[in-house]
Amino acid sequence: MGRLHNSTILEGNNETEPEIFILTGLSSQPLMRMVLFVVFLFLYLIIIIGNSLIILLIVVDSHLHTPMYFFLGNLSLLDICYTSTTIPQMLTHSFAEKPTISSARCFAQMCICLFLGIAECILLAVMAYDRFVAICSPLHYTLTMNKQMCCWLAASSWLLASLLALVPSFTMKIQLCGHNVINHFVCEVQAIVKLACSDISANVGLGVGSSIFTLLVPFAFILVTYFRICLAVLKIRSAQGWSKALSTCGSHLTVVGIFYGTAMAMYLKPPDRSSDQDKFVAVFYAVITPMLNPLVYSLRNKDVKGALWRMMGRKMDS
Repeated sequence: MGRLHNSTILEGNNETEPEIFILTGLSSQPLMRMVLFVVFLFLYLIIIIGNSLIILLIVVDSHLHTPMYFFLGNLSLLDICYTSTTIPQMLTHSFAEKPTISSARCFAQMCICLFLGIAECILLAVMAYDRFVAICSPLHYTLTMNKQMCCWLAASSWLLASLLALVPSFTMKIQLCGHNVINHFVCEVQAIVKLACSDISANVGLGVGSSIFTLLVPFAFILVTYFRICLAVLKIRSAQGWSKALSTCGSHLTVVGIFYGTAMAMYLKPPDRSSDQDKFVAVFYAVITPMLNPLVYSLRNKDVKGALWRMMGRKMDS
């Protein structure tokens, strides 16, 4: 989470901040880069089309104007923004022998990715709370999760994420001493910190504290919430109630497990792990999870399928 406040020796004893950084990407082999270009282009199209379709359906279909789909729309928007910050750059760099990025763009990308990643952590916890109220207190659901509460929770998620991402990014400093080769496909915080030649113990301590607050606390909240949900589900005697509750919660837990599992593997890992491992771990929470969200949450959901058929029917009638 270090600010790119770096120095490199260019001529004699003159020191200045590096103007560019070199990104090694996922592979140095031209053929493999072409294969990865095709794969990530395909995944990016699925992410954009799938999440955009979810947002469109939620906006135009009144049947989906519920708290659960309101938060899902926020999640889809967040995933579009996150992947659009990283994947187009990865695709462009597939054709470059030495992919480079300016220091300003690198710092901006680091802050944006950090902000969106933290926002998803908080939003997934908010969605777990929504399911908790819906299943454990169904009679009070509409009163508790009213429009004002939903807007407040969503806005708080984005605002809190911006504070947790931007404040450390602008206060923590690292010195690179001429090291500007980032062994990653994006300007990832962990990859940049590994280039530091100065004492980063304070940065590491702040980073661990921030990771605990943004990863472990929401994850623990989700686990406790779903434990309570499971207890409530066990009291449901109808097979239809069991099926609906387990389907909704199972979808959420699938996404939560992949996202939090890989994110914690990245930010709560031993510091001596290789950057090559970090790159492939990052693919899961930066690419795979945004691709799975519309598939797991919505496209297998009867409400969303119904909204899709209704929209298609209206277009055919018109």
